[in-house]
Amino acid sequence: MAQLQKGSKKLLNAWAFYDWANSVYSLVIASAVFPIFYSHIIPDSGTLSFFGNEVKGTALISFVTAFAFLIVSFISPLLSGIADYAGNKKSFLKLFCYIGAISCIGLYWFSIDNLYLSLVCYLFGLVGFWGSLVFYNSYLPDVAFPEQQDAVSAKGYSMGYIGSVILLILNLVMVMKPELFGIKGTPEEPAAILAMRYSFISVGIWWILFSQYTYYYLPEGAVRNKVTRDVMLNGFRELRKVWLRLKENTILKRYLGAFFVYSMAVQTVMLAATYFGAEEIAWPDEDAKSMGLIISILLIQLIAVAGALLTSRLSAKVGNIKALIIINIIWAVICVSAFFISLPVHFYITAAFVGLVMGGIQSLSRSTYSKFLPETTDTASFFSFYDVTEKIGIVIGMLLYGAIDQMFGSMRYSIIFLTLFFIVGIFLLTRVPKKTL
Repeated sequence: MAQLQKGSKKLLNAWAFYDWANSVYSLVIASAVFPIFYSHIIPDSGTLSFFGNEVKGTALISFVTAFAFLIVSFISPLLSGIADYAGNKKSFLKLFCYIGAISCIGLYWFSIDNLYLSLVCYLFGLVGFWGSLVFYNSYLPDVAFPEQQDAVSAKGYSMGYIGSVILLILNLVMVMKPELFGIKGTPEEPAAILAMRYSFISVGIWWILFSQYTYYYLPEGAVRNKVTRDVMLNGFRELRKVWLRLKENTILKRYLGAFFVYSMAVQTVMLAATYFGAEEIAWPDEDAKSMGLIISILLIQLIAVAGALLTSRLSAKVGNIKALIIINIIWAVICVSAFFISLPVHFYITAAFVGLVMGGIQSLSRSTYSKFLPETTDTASFFSFYDVTEKIGIVIGMLLYGAIDQMFGSMRYSIIFLTLFFIVGIFLLTRVPKKTL
């Protein structure tokens, strides 16, 4: 096994390459192809029988997503406590990678007749993806010096974006032109749907295959003591310390409160957008729906890059807090507008605006949090708290989204409800003391 020096170009490239490997999950499975596939196989009634109850299909996937993030919220501090002491981070990284990738392959057999096992595959795909990120991110200080970390992190993001878009375009061609790949459907299942099933396999294979380059060069980690109960609880102890420290830091406490509220809405919209487009927009036919939704996802990805740059310039001009207030106002307008849209052209325009503010609010929120941190502190613990806060917000957001969808029979009411979180987030941001930001 190759052993490379910390900070070496080859080691940094190998670390960043894991983004190329795993980002296909977040784009193809979480955002694009799977939501479209799921909307196709839901019965015309729109409801599914789940443990004897009739549940709206879109509400059910929201609940399962919320449960998956609840698991991730719990295991993240547990895993972070282990990561620093076990000395076998690579083994854990591989484990969650393979759990996620194999679960993606398992989605090939996703069906209403086998609903429970199908949803388990969906759930563990999500847990595998986010669980692997805990160990992947923890490797950054091991492979890069402080002055290299921003650049290599950005490189990983860029590689992930490029790799995932490449596979998504390939999957798009498979779905729209299945005959080119020798994919033949049946009267019960059109070729396009079968092509979507093959795309799930392609994600799992891509993830496993390309991650091997990362595994080959990443160090095993320092030899530490065996994992004990105390070690496993370290992550939770660190979170408690951060919670106690927040009481002494008014600026950080108020900002984190605002972030928790508006991030809850942002992440929920991003996770549910494709399901909304599949159900609430009047597409001419099923092929147009599949093509339109995937094009919308690509549009969001492309515009998000420009949006992040514009957000950076806006924050430099008016300050981080004011920039976040402006972006939250735009998000609130998007949610109100989404309640009224019905035509594909409306959805494309809305998707463009989502892309404009999606990447920007995420990057600016994290950098603003970083600027508010005390100078002499364990930043890793504070960012672990930040990540857990974000994931708990997703749990609450997806549960509320699914519950309102189930109650009113339309995701339009779920979207309009999320507007309240942006309004509250704006109010809380105005309460953050304006010193340097």
